[in-house]
Amino acid sequence: MNEFRLPAATQIGHAHLQVADLERALNFYKKLVGFKEISRNNETAILSATGEFPAHIVLRARADARPKPPRTTGLYHTAIRFPSRLELARVFRRLIENGWPFQGFADHLVSEALYLADPDNNGVELYTDRPREQWRWRNGAVEMATDPLDVEALRREAEKDTAPWEGVHPGADIGHVHLHVSDLQRAEAFYHGVLGFDVTQRSYPGALFISAGGYHHHVGLNIWAGKGAPPPPPNAIGLLSFSIRVPDPDTLRILQERLRAAGFSFEDKSTAMGQSTILTRDQDGNGVEIVAVSN
Repeated sequence: MNEFRLPAATQIGHAHLQVADLERALNFYKKLVGFKEISRNNETAILSATGEFPAHIVLRARADARPKPPRTTGLYHTAIRFPSRLELARVFRRLIENGWPFQGFADHLVSEALYLADPDNNGVELYTDRPREQWRWRNGAVEMATDPLDVEALRREAEKDTAPWEGVHPGADIGHVHLHVSDLQRAEAFYHGVLGFDVTQRSYPGALFISAGGYHHHVGLNIWAGKGAPPPPPNAIGLLSFSIRVPDPDTLRILQERLRAAGFSFEDKSTAMGQSTILTRDQDGNGVEIVAVSN
């Protein structure tokens, strides 16, 4: 297949999560983290940082939902990106004040990150990037690490803030998603070989990081659930799909051709409002929506 690279303006759009209890999930994503509701029906809620489209989090409740079995493919975490360290610190303080438990903290050199789980045990990363000019690249790979985070410095950052809580900053978005896959070579063949992401880091044991436009990563891929891990059942809590927003319809048409040539099927999910969207799946069944952004 011919070499193809996604345009630099490509971004992650939203994460579509299956949950057991919609109200419980909304208490976390809306009331605590501060996303705003765009629309809602009996089983689905659509949220964003602004309360308007495009969406960042889509929650769908299923009556027979069950916990995602261990050692299966699917979601590792959804990563919510904040536009500044202060905005990350504000949400950090709010979660602490409400007694929400954290699972870890990390300085990744390119970013500062907090790790936790939502009420359905879906992994969540809250992070802010360091300025791009501070990122270091060596032989085409971005330098990342998992160093201790200066949590006290982040707490002090929150103390600078005196503004009343009005929810998440409107500049917040989904910076990346991180997936459990069954085989890294197969995953690379799909996300790099077919979709056109660049590989930015492959030195982490059992993991691969890919992006467009020189970002540190838009998608993380790992085999930490075990090489050859099976997919979860359809009623498992976790990721139903995530979206990749490409900057023009021509890119979407190219990707359709590349998917067909590589033997991947896809559905046309375009909306009546004119948003061109297809839904495909990687080799592990992870749903990938590709959305052409209308100017």
